[in-house]
Amino acid sequence: MIGDRAAIKRLAVERAKAMGAGEVRVVDARDDAETRERMRAAFERGDFVTWGYGDDYARTAASPQHVLAGARSIVCIAIPYATPAPARPPLHGRVSNYAWSLDYHRRVRALLADVAGAIDRAAGAPVTAIACDTKPIAERAFAARAGLGWIGKHTNLISPSHGSFVFLGEIVTTLELESDAPLRKTCGSCVRCVEGCPTGALRGDYTIDASRCIADLTQRTDPIPRELRALIGDWVWGCDICQIVCPPTQRAGTRGSPAFLPHERSTAAPALTELLKLRSGEFKRRYARTAMGWRGAAVLRRNAAIALGNALDRSSVPALTDAVRGDPHPMVRGAAAWALGRIGSPPAIEALHECERAEPDSTVREEITAALL
Repeated sequence: MIGDRAAIKRLAVERAKAMGAGEVRVVDARDDAETRERMRAAFERGDFVTWGYGDDYARTAASPQHVLAGARSIVCIAIPYATPAPARPPLHGRVSNYAWSLDYHRRVRALLADVAGAIDRAAGAPVTAIACDTKPIAERAFAARAGLGWIGKHTNLISPSHGSFVFLGEIVTTLELESDAPLRKTCGSCVRCVEGCPTGALRGDYTIDASRCIADLTQRTDPIPRELRALIGDWVWGCDICQIVCPPTQRAGTRGSPAFLPHERSTAAPALTELLKLRSGEFKRRYARTAMGWRGAAVLRRNAAIALGNALDRSSVPALTDAVRGDPHPMVRGAAAWALGRIGSPPAIEALHECERAEPDSTVREEITAALL
């Protein structure tokens, strides 16, 4: 028997907040044609060409019925995760705040599963399904419709209380719960995120070319385009610049749970020369349980090489030379060659000439040739 829906909504809100949610709101689960069209246009422009998604994803993500047949409502949850940044010595990389702690998916899913279980028990039947980033649902759009915040020009959801450093999760239910009203708010004339983006990924019209976004670039499994490497700076996983400069996020401060503090310093500010030498065993020990654990060690080594090239510190030439000579992955050898060319010191150039003669891979030889120009 289905219980009192108003009581069930109160139960969901109170339980989620008791477990660390910052805000909880409810929205109806109707298909979102506006979001479907917006996503379709983004895929057509090529904004998400590196994701491998297309129109089918846009159609699916805009329809909660694909998460749970008969869906009528969505309980949208925002969990603040901003914590103070650790000290970062020279030649240490930057990691996006969301990846500092143990993988947030597990924490968010645990909260969602607990609240969903409480709803099911109160309803006397299984009436829920949960979604957390890994299912095709347009979570920012539904969160905005629920009134959790508004979507900013950096395309992240901005909570009035917690800024944009919030994890989002959804509990889709066949219960018809009372919906909350959306906020009537935008970013107005503010363009700080647009002006702050080093790669020009943000257009200022609430859209993003993700193929230029540092967060996307540092997670690619193929070589990062040369014309964008110098713009990445010292980011080795993700990027927070557009959020750091956002006024509502600045005002919100670092109010995330201590559970989101860095797992260890290497997850928030890894030493670049150590990261450049990272191999599978150490990668699994250090990063497998974080949000960086899904891409593998070679991606982080590639990113470390690019960050070292951008640091322009000649003390890193020996480590980069060792990488060009001996890294098992051509992508990493190519990135290290680019870094040596960017540093451009006599030992760096000498190492490139030496490696050019010995390199068996044509793509790496091309990187070396380009680095010598």
